[in-house]
Formats: sequence, structure tokens, C-alpha cells
Amino acid sequence: MLFIFVTCFSFILFFKYSLPIKPLPSRAYDMRLLSFHHWKDLYTLFPSIRLLKKTLLFMFSAKGIIKKNNITRNSENMTTSEADENENEMSVLDLPNLALECILEKLEPDGLCKMACVCSYLRDMCLSDHLWEDHMKKRWGRVIGDVAYKEWQSHIASKKQSNYFLDGENRRGLLGYLCKLWPVILLKSSSITYGDSKKIKLSSQPPIDSIVSCYRALQTGKFWFPAQVFNRENGHVGFMLSCYDADLSYDSHTDTFQARYPPHGRRAAAIETGVTWDRLRAPPVDNSPHDLHISDCLIDLRPKDHIEIQWRRNKQFPYGWWYGVVGHLEACDGNHTYCHCHENDTVVLEFNQYAPGSRWRHTMINRKEHREEGNEADGFYGGIRKLNRKDEISMWEQFWPAEILE
Repeated sequence: MLFIFVTCFSFILFFKYSLPIKPLPSRAYDMRLLSFHHWKDLYTLFPSIRLLKKTLLFMFSAKGIIKKNNITRNSENMTTSEADENENEMSVLDLPNLALECILEKLEPDGLCKMACVCSYLRDMCLSDHLWEDHMKKRWGRVIGDVAYKEWQSHIASKKQSNYFLDGENRRGLLGYLCKLWPVILLKSSSITYGDSKKIKLSSQPPIDSIVSCYRALQTGKFWFPAQVFNRENGHVGFMLSCYDADLSYDSHTDTFQARYPPHGRRAAAIETGVTWDRLRAPPVDNSPHDLHISDCLIDLRPKDHIEIQWRRNKQFPYGWWYGVVGHLEACDGNHTYCHCHENDTVVLEFNQYAPGSRWRHTMINRKEHREEGNEADGFYGGIRKLNRKDEISMWEQFWPAEILE
């Protein structure tokens, strides 16, 4: 205690008699963002800081009097309107909460991160889930589904905050702000109970289960999320008009993804880079790629309905989804007026991307008893999904091959 008193007293003498007293600009006295009010956060850590605060408050008050005298002596060079303007300067924190939230809602993610670095109050507002929910949907909503969110919950359960939000000091742009934001250690006044230092809560980063944490994990590529890739392995002819499950990691430098596919039989997991946004979708069903999807649409299938069906080469391979349409039975001439194909237990599935006569051109299933059907030569057909939405159908059709496949 004596050491601290001597040190503070020496600093006061040096400050009072050694430093030239010059008028400071008016903005130096308008410390709304970093005022002495925030010093109360340090009381529990350093009890002696109260003495230093009182002394500095007195000295700054003295400087304020000197400054006001200087302004009086020089008032002839300063108009009344300019003086009023300096007196009435406002900070963004002077705005009502509702107005401030309306402003923050208009900011892009990089703007929110910049504002969050200003002070603890703005940080809490800028990192709130309701502000980042829209950004999350806009940026990642099309490729992040329920399966990915479940994976994220499992992911954060096994991660410690202190080890997760590291590595990013050299990034630029939005990633730079996202990475630099976490180490900013600010004390929350509302979380401190004076006299009990054990109750101090340091908020150096947002909660790992917050939306902004998920956004950052996706944007930096640290979180490999489950999704599905159309025409895997760079559009290999053997996978045309198919969609396979994979784990994806985003590359912000190229604005593309790295895909990691499950092992196929004895083959190791395949890796594909440069996967573009338009080739991705969120998994439509919460199924493992090795599990059979239970079809619930078979009774409703009619000719010309768009469908996707599970298919795999053999029992060791994972399923992929393949695009097709419901066709007419051989005995039906296709006339809509006289067609009764929807009343028959046999359903014809056509894959018109293949040439007529190809063994992949069509297959038939039983409407009432369909499970997994096939053999080692032609592969195994699994569950079926009926495509009811136009956006789902158009997504498949955009990958239609330029030439008919054999």
C-alpha cells in the first residue's frame, strides 16, 4: 500500500509541476465512450485505484477551469454558434436504444464488428443474436440446415472457448475484425459485485453458442459442416445429376468450398476443392448417407412428377440422391385422359439424362412394398422424395448435361 501511495504521489507532483498546462480541445473533455465511470470496474481488482481517480478528477477539474478562462479571454474570436455547437456535441450512445438498434440493423457484418470494438455497451448490442440472425440466414441459410445446426451444437460442446477463437491476427476485412474482436478484454459493470472479486466476469469474446460465433466459425472455415454437393468430383460423368453428402469447409480467399466425401468401400475419403455456392444445398432429410430413407410419397406418385431417389453402387457405399421423373407404364399410351398409371402398384421411374436403351434409363418399383431394390450389377435403389417446390426442381435442371449420357 505504501509503495502504491508513493508512486501515485510522485506521479501527481510530476504531472502538476512538470507538464505544461495547455488548453485541450473540447472533445478531450467529452469522454462519453471511455469516461471515468468505467473506472469502477477496476476497483475490485485494484482497491488503491480509488485514490488515483479522485486525484485525477480534481486535477482535470482544475484544467477545465483554466480552459474555461482561456475560452473567456478569446471569446471575441469565437462566435456564439460555434460555442453552442461544442457544448451540444452528441455521442452515438446518447441515442435512445430503439434508435441505436435501428442503426445497427442496417450495418453489414464488418460494420457490426467495428462498432463492437468501441466499448462494452456497443459490444453487447452488436453481438446480440437478433442482429446476426438475418446475416446468418442471408449468407448461410441456403446451405446450412437442421443437420448442420445439430452438428454445430455437438461441435461446440467439445470445444473450449479459450482454444477455439484463435489464429486470425493476419486476416483482413471482415475476418480480421471478427478475429481481432475476441481478444478485446472489457469489464462488464453489471456483472461486478463490489467487494467480491470472485464475481467479476470478463467478456473477452461472445458466447461460443451465439449466432455470431457460428457465423465466424463458418466464415473462417474452422467448422466443417454437413451439406450436399451436386455433380460431385468436378462434374465427373459418373455423377451427373446426382447429389452426395459431404463435409464442407469455406475458403474465404477463393469464395469456394472444400468438400470431404465419406469413404466408398475400400477407397479413402475423397477430397474436392473449388466447390462453388451454386453446387451446394442443405440436406433435405436428417438421414445418414448410409441409411435408407423411408418414403412417404409413393401412394401419391403420378406420371411427370419430379422425384429424387437414393442410389448406391453396393451395400458398402453411401447413398447419393439422383434426379428423375415418374413415367408411364408400357401399356399406357401417355394420354392423360385415359391414363391409369397412378392406380397401378408398379411405378416407372425415368432418368432421361441417359440415352434410350441404356440400362440406367429407367427402373420400376412397387408402390406398396418398396424398400431397397437392386443388385450388384445395377446398384441399389433406396428411398424416394417427391419434389413439390419449383426451386428444388430448377436447381436440378440447371445441372442438366449438355449431351445425353450413355
